[in-house]
Amino acid sequence: MSVDREITHKSVHLKRGSLYLSSELYDQYFSGLETIILLSKNDDFFIMPVRNAASGGYLLKLKNSAGDRIINAMDFFRDHGFPDDANIEFVVEWDQEMSSLRVQSPPE
Repeated sequence: MSVDREITHKSVHLKRGSLYLSSELYDQYFSGLETIILLSKNDDFFIMPVRNAASGGYLLKLKNSAGDRIINAMDFFRDHGFPDDANIEFVVEWDQEMSSLRVQSPPE
């Protein structure tokens, strides 16, 4: 029996250079994928699905038995001005035009 779980709070968490995704978020947007690409555009960045792992990108590593994922991307966040000890929750939404998950910059 399949149960669709509605995601009421769509966010990802950046902690020490790694991006944390809930299993619900992963299942809704990246189910079955092993890699993503991070792309910066204006003040936001995008988590783009990669259909062929041989194309490169960052690994969506399994974090726990609940199915949460972690993306180790210290280099990306350093290159974009985030301190190594950053601990930030970002609001996300699907961007149809970019075919990716848009991560909104936190309010200043």
